[in-house]
Amino acid sequence: MPFNLPLKEMTLQEKLAVMELLWEDLVRTPDSIESPPWHRDVLEERGQRIAEGKSQFTDWEKAKLEIRNKLS
Repeated sequence: MPFNLPLKEMTLQEKLAVMELLWEDLVRTPDSIESPPWHRDVLEERGQRIAEGKSQFTDWEKAKLEIRNKLS
């Protein structure tokens, strides 16, 4: 099912909105997405950092806003 998006004509905000729509659709069926083998290792390492109290977290909505502000 080939299709073309007018990427050169789209604003940054429009591109980000399309990415968010795609992501929302993909996460509806997480079992259909196979993770690469290296991903397990990364998750284990990050889990260890959390357990050791070496990780900091930011609310996702706040993080998206900060990213958008940096890009605009």
